[in-house]
Amino acid sequence: MTDRDRSSQSPQILSTTVFWRIAEDIPKSLAWTLISLSIGIPFCTWLLLSNSGLVPPLFLPTPAQVLAAISSLWQAGDLQKDIFFSLFRVLSGFSLAALVSIPLGTLMGTFASIRAIMEPIIGIVRYMPAPAFIPLLILYFGIDELSKILLIFIGTLFFNTLMVMDAVKFVPKELIETTYTLGGKRWQVLLQVIFPFIFPSIIDACRVNMAASWNLVIVSELVATTEGLGRRISLGQKFLKTDEIFAGLIVIGIIGLIIDLLFRLLLRLSCRWTSD
Repeated sequence: MTDRDRSSQSPQILSTTVFWRIAEDIPKSLAWTLISLSIGIPFCTWLLLSNSGLVPPLFLPTPAQVLAAISSLWQAGDLQKDIFFSLFRVLSGFSLAALVSIPLGTLMGTFASIRAIMEPIIGIVRYMPAPAFIPLLILYFGIDELSKILLIFIGTLFFNTLMVMDAVKFVPKELIETTYTLGGKRWQVLLQVIFPFIFPSIIDACRVNMAASWNLVIVSELVATTEGLGRRISLGQKFLKTDEIFAGLIVIGIIGLIIDLLFRLLLRLSCRWTSD
């Protein structure tokens, strides 16, 4: 279909198909509308259902009650402390995993010899649920911060490594061969061709696996700890404070969204060519 044919189509026909475009962007107005609906519909459903009287407040507090719980925890200083400890554990464990998984995954994807050595053992360990290591971590390192950080490290290391390794497979062989033709060394191919090419994929892998870190920190805080958002949720369950459970979940979701947006911003600023 030529541009003249497309322009001759009525706006009504185009507007009915814009929602179903394949591998194309949609208008910003439609995008913002859909984003608003994705948040507004669940919130309105929650608002109506909680105020209808069909569900007791013990099981479904109203948004106003949850907001009051957040305000109360904030004024008491408990919420800030819980956020700090949870963030510290997540960022420490995930950063440690990233420092190991990014170079390891890059080397595994680049060199078949390293992949043959590491992939079998990683393939076995990654199927072991990370929470299953909690008894050993407590036995080896006690109940202090190190065991919680290592749980997050174990839970994200292997998946991040394999995702980085897979990204190397999409590096065009022509780029590598051209670098060698121009006199490039092996380390130049690795650092100046392969790594810059997969860097956007590395950011995406970290953005995806950050969610796993939050899942694991909540699990770790349910065991022998006095601070953290996971502990706050556990206390809410213990004392039937459903509003505090909802408060903890909402705060975790907001923090996760902020971190996700920061990863997207990093991708946009450091890899501008990906938006072309």
